[in-house]
Amino acid sequence: MHVDARAGSPPRSLTGLLLFAAACLSHWPEPARAQESDEGASAAREVEAREIAFAKTMADRDFDAFLTFVSPVAIFFDGSEPLRGHEAIERVWRPFFQGPAAPFSWRPDTVEVLDSGDLALSSGPVLDPDGQQVGRFNSVWRRDGDGVWRVVFDKGSP
Repeated sequence: MHVDARAGSPPRSLTGLLLFAAACLSHWPEPARAQESDEGASAAREVEAREIAFAKTMADRDFDAFLTFVSPVAIFFDGSEPLRGHEAIERVWRPFFQGPAAPFSWRPDTVEVLDSGDLALSSGPVLDPDGQQVGRFNSVWRRDGDGVWRVVFDKGSP
């Protein structure tokens, strides 16, 4: 053990070690948080783009494309009973795609992604054919093993 001749002062080796550690920490790359923020912002942009493309399937009257955005295990909350999986969702949603004009549209105005980067929430207005807001949608997206974002939960409200 090192003992400094000056009474009450820390040993020189400890002082030097602390100064060295402080100098190293001051040069430590801070971008860990910035990188997470950049990754989160990038994921949010991906989800926003997916949501916009998802909504476009309604405008394009393309139900088969619509289903590609929906996880096979998704749950949609429409009415009193949850719709579980593609078959139940198809039974209720396919009629919205019949006819020449979409009965409604939607667009995201909020997208949040978990720090883990595998779950996201998108939310925004639901509009009637005249562009009047008639409700809001809330969709939870999951990044699947293939890297593609798909809706796992969806719920609209007036």
